[in-house]
Amino acid sequence: MNNNNNNAFHYNLRVYYEDTDAGGIVYYANYLKFAERARTEWLRHLGINQSFFLEQNLGFVVRKIEMDNRASAKLDDLLTITTTISTLKKASLVFDQVIQNQHGNVLCNVSVLVASVNLQRAKPCAIPEQILGALTSAR
Repeated sequence: MNNNNNNAFHYNLRVYYEDTDAGGIVYYANYLKFAERARTEWLRHLGINQSFFLEQNLGFVVRKIEMDNRASAKLDDLLTITTTISTLKKASLVFDQVIQNQHGNVLCNVSVLVASVNLQRAKPCAIPEQILGALTSAR
């Protein structure tokens, strides 16, 4: 995980009742949802709106995920998801994400390989230059 990047994006969210099980512990799959929100908000912060992708018949499709759950988040915790790009290629990229609680404890590490896909043809395609430029400057 690339945690020393000055261009890291930090996204905060609160753990709600709906995110937890009967014991007030966050269900493991919800960390993936939290990470997805953080990636989406980072793209939005860079001026990249996902509706633009759809207009261009382009999609970023998750190809591979590695997740290491280290500790549990609990009801009402304030989480920070730190996102960086560790790999950026012509048609794919890898997001590295760290989820921490309000005490700075690392709860989960997530690495997501995302591929650029032409949705009409369901085939990989190059990331458009304007998006690639924004992602390159964010590294």
